Amino acid sequence: MFIYGYKTFYIAPEQVTSKDYAYHFALIAEESDNDYWRLIEQGAKRTAQENDVYLEYVAPKKADNSKMLKLLDRMISAKVDGIITQGIEGQRFIDLVHKGIERGIPIITIDTDVERSERKVYVGTDNFYAGQLAGKSIITNTVGDQYVGIITGRFDAINQQERIAGFKHAVESFERIHIVDSRESNITEIGATQAAYSLLKQYPKMNALIGTSALDGIGIVNAVREITPNEDIFITAFDVLPETLDLVEEGFIDATIAQYPKEMGAKAVEVMVELQTKNVLENKKYTDTKIIQMKDMATDPGGVK
Repeated sequence: MFIYGYKTFYIAPEQVTSKDYAYHFALIAEESDNDYWRLIEQGAKRTAQENDVYLEYVAPKKADNSKMLKLLDRMISAKVDGIITQGIEGQRFIDLVHKGIERGIPIITIDTDVERSERKVYVGTDNFYAGQLAGKSIITNTVGDQYVGIITGRFDAINQQERIAGFKHAVESFERIHIVDSRESNITEIGATQAAYSLLKQYPKMNALIGTSALDGIGIVNAVREITPNEDIFITAFDVLPETLDLVEEGFIDATIAQYPKEMGAKAVEVMVELQTKNVLENKKYTDTKIIQMKDMATDPGGVK
């Protein structure tokens, strides 16, 4: 029984060199192997190495707010020098941030903000503005009535809510643009495919689809290819994952809203290093956001490819 329990529950510790680091930071991601979060990790680790920081990347295997909150509590108890985490809606997150700050641990939100918390700084996209850009892409590139389906990563994610709100604000004065329905993808490609498939089957008039998380655009293309390969569906995606950019270049995705996760990770570590010795005056540090279309790909804008 003892041996069985040991082999079942023992987790091998991460191998860390004996070098003394200046600081130990934790980066708490939404999902461990999500491509978008791995790009944030890459940018963060590069800057961490440049600043003699040991960066610990932790995340639930699948997106789960309760597990993220447990990880946040665990990192506070571990007395790390700083925590970079996705913001999570709810009082429990606010209480944990307060607990961390009380214990002298600066906490930064990344990708998703919770302004009501005592977090020191938010680093990432202005998500409301990003949603407005998605609306602009449909307004300027379509004519006639547009029946829009929205695929969003998670209904309970603040950044997704803000992007949808920005999109709705951008299109609300255009009577020809009709938001028909929305579905959740659970921030997975297969989830986005299933969600888009469901919308297209239920609403045959739908001629525009927008995805608000990194894998949604890829999933939408999969569904469109299967159900309506000959129909002209205007597709707006999110993020600049290599496969998304390939689909833009090939004309399957009409536009994608580019945000730069490596830049987010790098900037968050820079700010956290600064917070070790002084307060940062700006409590929001927005990273770049723009619309990328096929015509932009020839010039490789912003080094996205």
